[in-house]
Amino acid sequence: MALLGTAILCLAAAAHAAWIPVKAELAQWLIERSWSEVLAGRPAPPPWPWADTRPAAVLEAPALGVRQFVLEGASGRNLAFGPVFGNGTADGRDLIISGHRDTHFRFLESLAKGDRLSIRRESGVGEFEVVDAAVVDSRQVGMLVDPDIDRVRLVTCWPFDSPSTGGPMRYVITALPRGGATRSGG
Repeated sequence: MALLGTAILCLAAAAHAAWIPVKAELAQWLIERSWSEVLAGRPAPPPWPWADTRPAAVLEAPALGVRQFVLEGASGRNLAFGPVFGNGTADGRDLIISGHRDTHFRFLESLAKGDRLSIRRESGVGEFEVVDAAVVDSRQVGMLVDPDIDRVRLVTCWPFDSPSTGGPMRYVITALPRGGATRSGG
């Protein structure tokens, strides 16, 4: 009987551990369906009826074969479904995008200086080049937004292989418009 109880506990733990990655993958399919409305020239509806978010952009890292939908609304709930724009940055020039280190933003550890990023929003496409990767302590370094700067910052928890979640350390990728030019519409 103890063996059966142990087996049930192990299965429950495995199901719990798999829940976030499974939810994240399923959400991408629903979000893509919503994003197709943007491509057709219509506003993106919520990806599911009770969603309090919608897709606001597509982030691509071509060298790594990565394509992620970026959602509006920086909340823990939305982060479970994909990367999110920092509050107040989705329509601006200085973009902050956050994602979980163990799902959608796992690829950040493989980005290198010089890698290209593309961000497609309803207003157009912006092409960026990675110029910096840094580990910062979120208790000491804030993510201030400068509306006069064209830049993208991708932010996730660090270290990537930590067995625990949360913590104050963040891995920040900074990318600037390719060729140093100011991007338009993107």
